[in-house]
Amino acid sequence: MAEDPVICTCLDMCKSEIVGAIREKKCKTVEEVGDEIEAGAVCGSCIDDIQEILDEENA
Repeated sequence: MAEDPVICTCLDMCKSEIVGAIREKKCKTVEEVGDEIEAGAVCGSCIDDIQEILDEENA
């Protein structure tokens, strides 16, 4: 598995970019991530993955 896997395929956005936005913008929900960087806001197939990252970061 890639060290920095693509999470949002619509926007070709890697995990590190999503983690960075969560930390920098203090995102607590998938909707906040979508508002900030649009990940999860196009087709929605990565919402579960983004939620998992949010759970890890905000634990």
